[in-house]
Amino acid sequence: MKRNFILKSFSLIIFSVVYFAANAQDPKPDTVSIGIYITSIHDIDFKQKEYSVNFWIWLKYKNKDFDFYNNLEIPQAKNVTKSFVTVDSSDGMINMQMKLQCVMKDSWRINNFPFDRQSLRIAFENSQYDSRSMVFVADTVGQHYDSRFTLRGWSIDSCLLSTGIKTYETGFGDKELAKPRTEYSSFRIRLVVSREASGLFWKMFLGMYLAFLISYVCFYIHADGMDSRFGLTVGALFAVIGNKYIIDSALPESSSFTLVDLLHGVTLFFIFTTIAANAYSLNLIKKNKIEKAYKFDVAASLVVLILYVVSNVWFIWQASKGN
Repeated sequence: MKRNFILKSFSLIIFSVVYFAANAQDPKPDTVSIGIYITSIHDIDFKQKEYSVNFWIWLKYKNKDFDFYNNLEIPQAKNVTKSFVTVDSSDGMINMQMKLQCVMKDSWRINNFPFDRQSLRIAFENSQYDSRSMVFVADTVGQHYDSRFTLRGWSIDSCLLSTGIKTYETGFGDKELAKPRTEYSSFRIRLVVSREASGLFWKMFLGMYLAFLISYVCFYIHADGMDSRFGLTVGALFAVIGNKYIIDSALPESSSFTLVDLLHGVTLFFIFTTIAANAYSLNLIKKNKIEKAYKFDVAASLVVLILYVVSNVWFIWQASKGN
């Protein structure tokens, strides 16, 4: 009987040691409730891939060691300005509210420009504590942006809030880590916006289409004016190239083939086709086949116009639906 009592006591001690050791090695991280309300987005710089955003952010937590005023990090921000901060701990919880102005850097997708759809992303981390000590919990109650604010030239499709773990493949100089790997809790906002492209499209591509029409008119110039035909088409060719360089100067650099490249490439191809048709017509005239040259000009003008319009409508429709 005494032996059984000793064995039970010994087992209880072993269990207690293992239990407390396990809990000591894997403590639960403190949770921080975090929410955001975006008041305005402005100064969108498409060339420099940045924009400015104003928003309120609030945090609710128990651990008084957390210093979010100095250690709240926004990884993609070019600069951050805190204009208003309040802290209330009257109910035993720390409630912090801050108004921030940030200039954010982001990547743009310009394949379908100006019918593009962009994701504006903001992420928050705490540089003081990693995910073993602190995790964010998103406050998703209510709206997350002011529906009345003006995002000029854009419309807001959605605003999504989420939390996750951001992994850094480095120990930041901590030699006690077995692997150079650090994980931080992250609170993320993804605001999806679509460009209102109709007015911008015509503003950017009107010169290109006028250049094509000038070259197209050459089909209706009498055969005696071949010099005028070639002069107009070559002038239109350089006008399209100039228009493309002007548009490219307003866009960020991209290695992909965009809608801008595609439409200008199609226009250059059909202007070159017009030049080739004029050359063939001139050759017929020199052989005294004036009637045949006239019929060829009529047929070529119809083929070039139809194919050009259809190809442009198709590529534009694909780009507008490709978002």
